[in-house]
Amino acid sequence: MRIVFFGSPAFAVPSLTALVEAGHDVTLAVTQPAKPAGRKAVLTDPPVALCAQRLGIPVFQPVKLRTEEALARIRQEHPDFLAVAAYGKILPQFLLDLPSVAPVNVHGSLLPRWRGASPIQASLLAGDEETGISIMRMVAEMDAGPVYAIERLPILDADDTPSLTEKLAALGAGLLVETLPLIASGALAPVPQNAGHATFCPKIEREDGRIDWTLPARKLWLRSRAFSPWPGLFCYRGSDRVKVSGISFAEGGAEDREPGTVVTAGPALAIQTARGLLCVGKLQRDGRKELSAREFVRGERVQEGEVWQ
Repeated sequence: MRIVFFGSPAFAVPSLTALVEAGHDVTLAVTQPAKPAGRKAVLTDPPVALCAQRLGIPVFQPVKLRTEEALARIRQEHPDFLAVAAYGKILPQFLLDLPSVAPVNVHGSLLPRWRGASPIQASLLAGDEETGISIMRMVAEMDAGPVYAIERLPILDADDTPSLTEKLAALGAGLLVETLPLIASGALAPVPQNAGHATFCPKIEREDGRIDWTLPARKLWLRSRAFSPWPGLFCYRGSDRVKVSGISFAEGGAEDREPGTVVTAGPALAIQTARGLLCVGKLQRDGRKELSAREFVRGERVQEGEVWQ
């Protein structure tokens, strides 16, 4: 089948690779333009563009999709499917109407739960016990289309955004390749979502990583997993911004103390929350190297009773 693939981050690479390995004719990869990356702000193509180049697939990187140029470029491929995995922009209706069979999306949640830009982080933030992949027929409303197939995946305590993304990317690639022939033959019909059960997740912003010590320690632990590696968790010790990682939590503590109070300072570091202690394994002041809790407590002379913001 002739396929135009839309995707940008690493999550989409296994799906693109799997389509080619399955023998499909991926005639074009549509991905985001190159963006500045790193401290030197070097223009860098997204992972899908680099993958497509390695596979010999033409790459199209429009700044905007809602143009005659974009429509003409994609229309000339005469696609049977548009296959979309984390492209990063909403496809306009005139593109959704283009393929002869269907526009399908590889979505990293069990729809209708977690429609939106950050389903993997949302499932971790909520403490969900499972997540999965939904192969959905795309419609104009974001992530609201009927679902062809779902595959579930348990969420482990050790999972964070990178590990869960890697697992779901592989799961999505397999499910996409499995379902496309069934969709094309008419053997698999999509099932409408129950809109009454829909939940939504916004795009993650840098400020989301700021620690609110009035939350329970378990919720901050969930946030540390969801916001790894970006934006991470951070707080302030006086005027110093401190990034924290290697997070665990413990019940109890001195709950009569103000949230943010350092309860244990050396060799471990434990900070009081609204309920329970947040135990920090690594810390990094802005402009400094990352240190273990032991090194940070000793080098920065952290004292029990300090209140961090």
